[in-house]
Amino acid sequence: MKVKRILVSQPQPSTEKSPYFDLAEKHGLKIDFRPFIQVQGVETKEFRKERINILDYSSVVFTSKTSVDNYFRICEEMRITVPDTMKYFCVSEAIALYLQKYIVYRKRKIFYGNGQFTDLASLFEKHKGEKYFVPVSDKHKPEIPDTLNKLKVNYKIAILYKTVASDLSDLNDVNYDVLVFFSPSGIKSLLENFPKFEQKDICIAAFGATTAKAVKDASLRLDIQAPMPEAPSMTMALDQFILNSNKKLKK
Repeated sequence: MKVKRILVSQPQPSTEKSPYFDLAEKHGLKIDFRPFIQVQGVETKEFRKERINILDYSSVVFTSKTSVDNYFRICEEMRITVPDTMKYFCVSEAIALYLQKYIVYRKRKIFYGNGQFTDLASLFEKHKGEKYFVPVSDKHKPEIPDTLNKLKVNYKIAILYKTVASDLSDLNDVNYDVLVFFSPSGIKSLLENFPKFEQKDICIAAFGATTAKAVKDASLRLDIQAPMPEAPSMTMALDQFILNSNKKLKK
């Protein structure tokens, strides 16, 4: 098959330097972007039912920018003033710097890892006397509680936002050569929006092992997978797939 149209289940890149645009130009493709999932903040009244007092905790652990947004949103809605003494533990430097949206960065105690939650283990070890508040989504990774339990630290996980399927009814049909997914939630959204979906000649690309597993669990065919040693990014995996497909057509 000749690949002409690709649907990427993410928001359109905010910069023109995205490798997706380079890919489209290289192969003469039409690439559309459409988020298959969206994040909804938990309502304050729902959070109150958990009977969690945020100020009982001396530190906050952030796994994403979304967790930062929803932590400060809940605090604002509940009229909680976050004390200057609060310590912040972030999975990455990018998330740590994002805190500047809400706090005076240089006047706070902020620690960060290299992108993986397990990177924070050594920091938790050094600050065992802290009580950690961990705002997450309903789809948070099991490594978060697993790591905290293994270290035997005092913590509380709170679901402050949820991942839900986007309304894709305006698409009418999934008329694309390749569908690109980045999470199991994206696969779930596809099937919720199009319960009669038949894959046929449509190729499915998945980023990450859990997404690939979700494709197979849904009895769909996985045609493109990333990251792989020869294709660490999704655009590289797509590029290789298209080149191989074109070679077969020429034969």
